[in-house]
Amino acid sequence: MAALAVLACVCAFVVSARAEAPYRFFDWNVSYGDINPLGVPQQGILINGQFPGPEIDCETNANLIVNVHNSLPEPFLLSWNGIQQRKNSWQDGVAGTNCPIPPGQNYTYRMQAKDQIGSFFYYPSLAFHKAAGGFGAIRINSRPRVPVPFPPPADEYTVLIGDWYKATHKALQATMDNGTQLPFPDAILINGKGPNGGANFTVEQGKTYRLRISNVGLENTLNFMIQDHNVTLVEVEGTHTVQNTYTSIDVHVGQSLSVLFTADRLPRDYHIVVSTRFTNQTLNSTAVLRYAGSSFPAWGPPPVVNASDVDFSLEQARSIRTNLTASGPRPNPQGSYHYGSINVTRTIRLANSAGQVDGKLRYGVNGVSYVDADTPLKLADYYNLTGVFHMGGIPDAPAPTNGTGLNETIADAALQNATAVMDSDHRSFVEMVFENNEDTVQSWHLDGYSVFVVGMDKGVWSEQSRTTYNLVDAVARCTVQVYPRAWTAIFIALDNVGMWNLRSEDWTRRYLGQQFYLRVYTPTHSFRDELPIPDNALLCGQATNTSGLPFSLY
Repeated sequence: MAALAVLACVCAFVVSARAEAPYRFFDWNVSYGDINPLGVPQQGILINGQFPGPEIDCETNANLIVNVHNSLPEPFLLSWNGIQQRKNSWQDGVAGTNCPIPPGQNYTYRMQAKDQIGSFFYYPSLAFHKAAGGFGAIRINSRPRVPVPFPPPADEYTVLIGDWYKATHKALQATMDNGTQLPFPDAILINGKGPNGGANFTVEQGKTYRLRISNVGLENTLNFMIQDHNVTLVEVEGTHTVQNTYTSIDVHVGQSLSVLFTADRLPRDYHIVVSTRFTNQTLNSTAVLRYAGSSFPAWGPPPVVNASDVDFSLEQARSIRTNLTASGPRPNPQGSYHYGSINVTRTIRLANSAGQVDGKLRYGVNGVSYVDADTPLKLADYYNLTGVFHMGGIPDAPAPTNGTGLNETIADAALQNATAVMDSDHRSFVEMVFENNEDTVQSWHLDGYSVFVVGMDKGVWSEQSRTTYNLVDAVARCTVQVYPRAWTAIFIALDNVGMWNLRSEDWTRRYLGQQFYLRVYTPTHSFRDELPIPDNALLCGQATNTSGLPFSLY
């Protein structure tokens, strides 16, 4: 019997060792360096001397160990847009979960791409660092044994697009701190290069390629198109989609997606065009799609789209649906989770607003403009520190209006500054409605989750709007847009315990208060539901001296 027990232990150890997901190690140095994307020398944020930063390329369930050395003269954090940090908001890298990495020091993120595939990106989350760079692509590939619903492409290319300023990030931050709206951006960058900066992609005639596109900009929706070529959407932020074909596709700020295209035209150069949408003036930037061996330049002016056509964009967004028969990160079909048959336990309505606090421009949600605390909310919650944040500080619905409908906006209502947290119960199923009574497109992101985008339309949301919801194959993603004077509804299965940032992806609005934190709470305090505080966690603010403090028993 003793021999059998030993054998069982050995077998269990071997199985465990074989089952453990692979590790990927990254050692990054973050520093200032000279960049020149618009013909004007700028101070950029580089990672290992690169702008944009290095790409993270991994498979589902990979353990990612990222050692970040902060060589900036100010605190710094990286966050991981779309990485769900299952049971592990300790690694989310935003001000509400992590203390900043002090100048001259390092912090090692330990996270896992648990049950995820898809295209995402990382970015600097403090101050206005994102306007200086420090961002890069994340590519999570399916495991070899999990089928992908399209043939392997000849190659894959990362395409990071975003609006950009000539002014430094510190100058932009000072403008906002003075209570002033930022001016319109100066240009659009494609993989860190300006409108005529020479970004190019080489292809061979007759082959099909995958482009992983992320809008890493600060505020604007961008349209992507390839001259004389159609693109087929195949993936949106980790969800394989119904494979619709488009002549161009909108990518709202903070969003990521994958398209396929076939190089089936005459061998020559073609324009790749990225342009702003829904703006009073239009910015365009071009890259080159080059057929191998071609000596013929792209001809004619770059193609353009109607920059103000909201209906086109809305209908395109509604056409993006989940491929129910395709496998996701696991071999089972994506459609096996029947979200439309689950009872909603809570409805939350969130209205964005603009106004002034103490004579300065602020943005808010349901009348509350978020301000960061000196102590990360996650640490304050863990150590039971009082006075750091206001639990329940965000109401479940905006204040009642005067009944004048679309022409009225709570933007005119008074805003109040608060470090606001919305509480929620683990394993509840929530309907969340984003209501936009302003004239600009909004883009919202929830850390820690992928949400079902069940409906969107112009006008005012009402309970009757639920009759239009897609309860069968709505796309699941982490960043959703809300069109001007319109609404977007999502369903969320709150199955990931932690403190999660819900924010505007318009970086000006986020910086000036259009965000808050959603605490997904369970009283069980089990490692099954949430991982323990990391042994290398940085401490700051009221959590600096934690000896003798009571804490939640995780």
